Amino acid sequence: MVGKVIEVPGELAASQEKFNGEAGRAFVADLPRRAGEFLGRWELRVDGPAMNGVAALVLPVVRADGSGAALKLQLPDEESAGEPVALRTWGGDGAVRLLEHDEPTGTLLLERLDESRMLTAVPDAREAVLVIAGLLARLTSVPAPAGLRRLGDVARAMLDRVPRALGRVPDPADRRLVADCAAAVREVVAEPGDRLLHWDLHYENVLAAGRAPWLAIDPKPLAGDPGFDLLPAICNRYDPAGTRWRFDALTDVLGLDRERARAWSLGRVLQNRLWETEAGRPLEGVQLEIGRELRGG
Repeated sequence: MVGKVIEVPGELAASQEKFNGEAGRAFVADLPRRAGEFLGRWELRVDGPAMNGVAALVLPVVRADGSGAALKLQLPDEESAGEPVALRTWGGDGAVRLLEHDEPTGTLLLERLDESRMLTAVPDAREAVLVIAGLLARLTSVPAPAGLRRLGDVARAMLDRVPRALGRVPDPADRRLVADCAAAVREVVAEPGDRLLHWDLHYENVLAAGRAPWLAIDPKPLAGDPGFDLLPAICNRYDPAGTRWRFDALTDVLGLDRERARAWSLGRVLQNRLWETEAGRPLEGVQLEIGRELRGG
């Protein structure tokens, strides 16, 4: 019966197939049963059409007390394992509240936000950047709890991959940028920071809420330097003339040292370049342009 109520979106099935192979296919096949299990366990009623991103199915639901919530079903991995830890640490300050969590399956019951109002709808791009800056200032103000992935480990692993990646970048200018990003990371890797980072705070991960104008969702948390969290707010709705303004606004609101923030932002460019190079995809133009602008100091 549940299988008739819960329909898995084709986009989610395709992304799970692409990124997780057999494990992704098994996850998608099991989603109707898993949804039924948690609807029953947590006394929930589906209250609208399913939503999805690349990795998760989200069902709008109503709890037994009549309050709205969101049931998030996902395939457990290193990133999703940190999500409930981060949400509990923030306790609703700047981020969606965690209501229930099942550790073996990674299933979350979350506070219901207004999924129809993302930050992408704000017409003024500078206003949107300042919203993200304000959220990041709150989210990164707390020390990361024990057990999360650490930026220092991520950065050292990136540097180990750079020599091989450089051999696969044919354009000399692009290859030089990758090398310069790696050099910037080497300058700061010994002091990677200890703040709780969201890591993925782009505009679609900011939703309106009744108790606050905007709240963050879907963290992929790290313990590290807040400068590593800035790049999505510079890339989204990209404006070449606004790169420097965005970077300055973000570092001002967060109270960051600009040189360290510049180095960690170049580290984020490097991380994305390594992923694309290793996947055989061309280097993405917007981030290359941002990297060149930030490299200029």
